[in-house]
Parts: sequence; C-alpha cells; structure tokens
Amino acid sequence: MNKTHFLLLLIPLMLLSCFKGEKQPQPVSGKTNSISIIIDDQLWYGEVGDSIRNKFASPVLGLTQEEPLFTINQYPARLLEGFVTDSRSIIVVKKATTDKFEITHSKSLPHNTFRIYGKSVDDIICSIELNSAQIIKIIRDAEIGKIQEDNSKSLLNPAVIKNKFHIDLQIPTGYEYMLHKKNFIWLKKDIISGNTSLLIYQIPLRNFKKSSNVIGNIIKMRDSVGSYIKGREPNTRMITGEAYAPYFSATILDEKNTFETKGTWELKNDFMAGPFINYAIVDEKYNRILVIEGFCYSPSNQERDLMLDLEAIIKSVKVDRR
Repeated sequence: MNKTHFLLLLIPLMLLSCFKGEKQPQPVSGKTNSISIIIDDQLWYGEVGDSIRNKFASPVLGLTQEEPLFTINQYPARLLEGFVTDSRSIIVVKKATTDKFEITHSKSLPHNTFRIYGKSVDDIICSIELNSAQIIKIIRDAEIGKIQEDNSKSLLNPAVIKNKFHIDLQIPTGYEYMLHKKNFIWLKKDIISGNTSLLIYQIPLRNFKKSSNVIGNIIKMRDSVGSYIKGREPNTRMITGEAYAPYFSATILDEKNTFETKGTWELKNDFMAGPFINYAIVDEKYNRILVIEGFCYSPSNQERDLMLDLEAIIKSVKVDRR
C-alpha cells in the first residue's frame, strides 16, 4: 500500500474519532431515590445541613426497618454545579446576595435542579421549610416516571388482567401468576433476597359504603384476601400487621377518588413480614372498589426501593372508559 492510499484511509478514521470525542449528552443513570446536594461544608455541617437531612432523609413510613426517604450524596459548592451529572435530582444550596428558589429541568440529561439561595442561614432554612414538600413530590414523581419508562421496555402480556378487571396495568416481565380467582389475581416476582407481589381484586361498591370506617373496611378487605397468601407452615395466612396502625390518606388515581394505605403485613403463626401499599379505587363506572396492592418480603434488601417499584406499577393503572 503506497502512502497516498494510506492517508486516504487514515483521514476518515481521524474524522470519525473527532466526532466521537465530542461531548455528547449522557443519559442519567443514577440510583433510585438518590439525590445530590451541592453545598459548602460549613453549611452542610451546621443548621442548614440538619434541616436538609430532617426533610430529605427522614424515615420512610410503613417499612419494617428504618430507611431514609432519599439517599443523600453531598458535594462541596466549589465544584461546578454540572459536575454531578449522574443524578436525576440535584439540590444546590448556598449563600447569595438575594434570596431565590428556582427549579430547572434539563430534558437532554434529564434531571431536575433545585436552587435554594439565601442571604443568611435563617433565610436558607426558611426556604427549605417552605419548598421541601414541593421538591420531594417532584423528585418522587420523576423517580416513578423513570421506573415506568424502564418497565415499558418489557411488559407482561396485559390480556389476562384487562379481560378480568377492565384495566391496563404496566407490569414488567419477571412477574408470574400465582393464583387466579373470580375477582382476584396474585402475581409474584422472585428477587435475590426474597420476592415482591401484586394483588388485584374488586368488591361491589355497596359493600364498601355500608360503614363510614374506611380504614376499617380496607383492613377487613386485606385480611379477607390474605387467606389466599399462605406460608410454608400450616394455619398461616397474611394479615395486616398488628403492632402499628397503617398510614392512611385520600388521593386521586386515574382521575378517580382513591384511598391509599401503607403499613406492614405479617404471616399469622409464622415469622415472615414486610411492608405493603394498598390503593382502593372508587370506580363508579363498574360499580366497584378496585384494589391494587403491592407488598414485598426482603429482610436483607432495601424495602424502600422495592416499594417504589411497586408503587410505580400501581400508578400506571388505566381503567377502561369504553
């Protein structure tokens, strides 16, 4: 090969190498429920840091073991704000000449950046107090959206659930049908340290309206279908944990009034236990209470992240409107 031919082959390779070397937007692949805090060490190890930890690392409700709401990674403010590109949520906290709270969303990465600036420590703490609930909601919604996006790449065949309950529910592959009843389905997925489960069932709306004790009705429903979930030992069945009362709230799911219940479950006469999240959807069209519940058993793994995975599945529900 002469020099001319060699140069003609080398030039395209060099151009291709140059294009590859250009900085391209990288997808954010940060861990679930992790946030980056960019803040000076002086603020982080003082009252401001305490306020941040109280809001964003408070214990998650309804778990069998204490886990923080988010895993926090702190970086000194002297680093460029764009340094932490591996996180979907970045909170920048610093002293400034003016007070400011700002939210920016980058579609190219993507991530949310929250800037909390204050003229004094008291101003910064006040801003954290005022805006933390909004920040937490945005972060959690983004985490759920990311999980749903990942799930959508490989989904369980929806026909069985759609035909039985008139709903679309994005359940990722890996789940298997454990039990079918007339108005009840149990799906389970094995993981390294245990398993996660989904329950889908319905009861007539009139049965639910007989009592004004909503939380009592939900616990009664749970304990009733819990007879289908048995342990290895005889005379075991799943019941609502008796040590602590469940956490209850009203919400909206698929534009319908919904009761959200979080708590712990246990196997009666057995040692197994874990957290659950239960959504009881008031579905006037089909004259029913549609219940979708997720629960997990994972004594050596983070329950927090597993429960968020289950919540993301449940919140993908769409009731057939035809």
